[in-house]
Amino acid sequence: MSLLETLKEAQKDAMRAKDKVRLGTIRMALAAVKQREVDERIELTDADVIALLTKMVKQRKDAASQFEQAKRQDLVDVELAEIVVLQDFLPQALSDAQLDELLSEAVQEVQPAGMQDMGKVMAWLKPKVQGRVDMGQLSGKIKAKLNA
Repeated sequence: MSLLETLKEAQKDAMRAKDKVRLGTIRMALAAVKQREVDERIELTDADVIALLTKMVKQRKDAASQFEQAKRQDLVDVELAEIVVLQDFLPQALSDAQLDELLSEAVQEVQPAGMQDMGKVMAWLKPKVQGRVDMGQLSGKIKAKLNA
């Protein structure tokens, strides 16, 4: 079953359970998928949907931190609830040990000459970690590895 089909089934389940938060979040995700499909005239793959959901999670984290600074806890709670629902559809996050192992594998495979090859290492890693790790965290680890 594709991720898109999983989202649609989860939408039906949320409707039956009358779970308004989950239903609203899933509808929002499906609308974003549909919008991208219409705009680009393509059918999204699971990897594309994962990338879209990852972007949505990041947007909600950013919004939650801004609402927290504005002392709007009610809005922070809404954003955090949406993050939990979206993360249900993303692959399991990688542990630091797994990430370090993949990074070592990437460095061995790409043979970077230094920081100028960071993009090559990132390009090698991205398909393997998409939706499973914060890309900012990954970038920091790559920089530390290449500077060592």
